[in-house]
Formats: sequence, structure tokens, C-alpha cells
Amino acid sequence: MPRQRRIGRIKLFFAVLLVAAVAAAGIWWQRTQEFADRPLLLSDVERVLMIEQGDGFNRVLEKIRGLGVEQGSDLEWKTLATTMKVAQRLQVGDYAVTSGMTPRALLMRLENGEVIQRKFTIIEGWNFRDLRKGLAGDILLKHEIEQLSDTEVMKKLDRDGVFPEGRFLPETYVYTRGTSDLAILDRAAKAMDEKLAEAWQSRRKDLPLATPDQLLTLASIVEKETGKASERPQIAGVFIRRLNTGMRLQTDPTVIYGMGSAYAGNIRKTDLLTDTPYNTYTRDGLPPTPIAMPGKEALAAAANPADGDALYFVARGNGAHYFSATLAEHNAAVRKYQLGQ
Repeated sequence: MPRQRRIGRIKLFFAVLLVAAVAAAGIWWQRTQEFADRPLLLSDVERVLMIEQGDGFNRVLEKIRGLGVEQGSDLEWKTLATTMKVAQRLQVGDYAVTSGMTPRALLMRLENGEVIQRKFTIIEGWNFRDLRKGLAGDILLKHEIEQLSDTEVMKKLDRDGVFPEGRFLPETYVYTRGTSDLAILDRAAKAMDEKLAEAWQSRRKDLPLATPDQLLTLASIVEKETGKASERPQIAGVFIRRLNTGMRLQTDPTVIYGMGSAYAGNIRKTDLLTDTPYNTYTRDGLPPTPIAMPGKEALAAAANPADGDALYFVARGNGAHYFSATLAEHNAAVRKYQLGQ
């Protein structure tokens, strides 16, 4: 066979091979794209794909299959991941997988780190013991403080020597799985620093409060005394007038706080007469520390209390209070609203 003819046939063979390869690649590309945009068929229940440190795409694919995803071959998943360059950019976290989501959308979610956002809420009026209990009960947090004392926790937060009560702002904090309880506390403490500074800066200048800490303490009492948010400035006004006139605050929440674990749900006359650093029936002025975590509204109320002449208040039984300027009026209100006379 002449050499030129043989070379021609070889060229033809490779040309045919190239055309076939291109055609096959085109068919595979089309198939992969159809797979990429075909909705996943799952039950209505949202599934959670957990990607951990060190997971490669093979391991991630195993986990996807473990969620009940049967759609597509492993090769199609790997081809799509390679094409999208996802395999090299996987981000650790929890990802929601739902019926109707396409493989492409799922992989884009992994690439962009669109992890499920968890929430932890610090409730207004919680004390530090409540806060620690709440953190311990959140199974998605990494628990680092369980074996630490309150003093050790504050030291970890670079607040050595600071009493923890009242130092964490009631708010909802968004986090991702694996975030530590210490990280939540750090954010909450810094948020309280900021809000307390704002409240102190905006306070009325005639208040009988010498430091931001005293404002925080007053706000914590207002928080515990107020069932109705709109009354916070009035409650704060009563306490400010008492401080100005030298009257004792005589507020039950401080007594309860001073009782600690001895408080069983009821406060008795003997409790009001038992002296502790927090008993505002037996001691003048503010207690030595906050008694709870005050929210932003309580801080604002303590900084700018309502004007008026009321020195007393009593619960009406519906979350609101009756305010009185004289002891006689107050005693009458007590008989009406608490004794039913």
C-alpha cells in the first residue's frame, strides 16, 4: 500500500475517532446538564447534609446518598461537581436538602457555604444561671463552659474579676453548628457593652447614678419588675425618685435574687426581713450587682425614666401596675388589687 494512502487512512481514522469523541462528549454533556437541573425526588421532610472538616467529594456523595437521594449516577454527580469546581471548594457546615432542589442548586449551596443558620435566644430577665442552662440545652453548640465556674467563664471572656450577672444582652444570636457556647457569650457580652454605653451616653444628667454599672443594675431591677413593656419608664421613675429622696427601693426581685437556691417560688415576710446584700428592704440604695439580664428597653428606661410623683406601685393582676404618690393611696391599692377588699 502506497505510503500516502496509508497516511490518509490513518488521518481518516483519527478524524472519525475525533468526531465520535466530540459527539460522545456532547451527548454526555447534555446528559449531565439534564441531570443537573432535574429536581430531586424526596419526601417533604427537610434533610440535613452535614459536611465536616476533611470530607472530600466522595464522602460528601456518600452522605447525599444516605439522605435518600437516588437520582443520577455517581459519575454524573462527580462530573457536575468537577465542572462547577465544587469538589475543591467544599465548605464545612449543615446544609438543607429538600425535595424539588436540583443537583446544581445543591452543589452551588455547598460551594457558597449557604449553611443552615441556627438561633439561640437570651431571654430578657434571665439570670446567669438561666443563661448557662439554656446554653447547655442547645445540642448544636459546642459546649466549652460546662465544667467551668462562673469566675472561670468570665476569665475566658477576658473579663477577669467581672461579676457575670447582667453582662449579656438579651437578643437572638444566629450561629452555625459547631459554634461554641463561649463564642455566643462573647458576642452577647460585647453587645451589652455597646448598648450599655449607648444608654449611659443618652441618660438624663440629673440621675442619682454614678457609673454605667449602676445604670445596668437599675435596668435589671426594672426588667424583673415589669410585666408590661410600656410601663418600664414609669417603674424606673419610681426607683429614681426613691433614690433621690433616700427611700429604700423595697423591691421583691432583689430579695429573691439574694435568696439564691433557697427561693422556692414564694416570698414570705421573714424573707423580706432577712438581711442579705441584695435585700432592698433592709439596705439603702442599689444592690451590689445587677440581678438579671436587662433588655434594650429596660436600659433605655433606666437612662431616661418617666417624670411623675409616684413612689409606689402594685400589680393589678393583669400584667399592669397601679402607681401611687402616697402611702395611703398605695395601701388602698394593695387592698383592692392584691387582697381583693
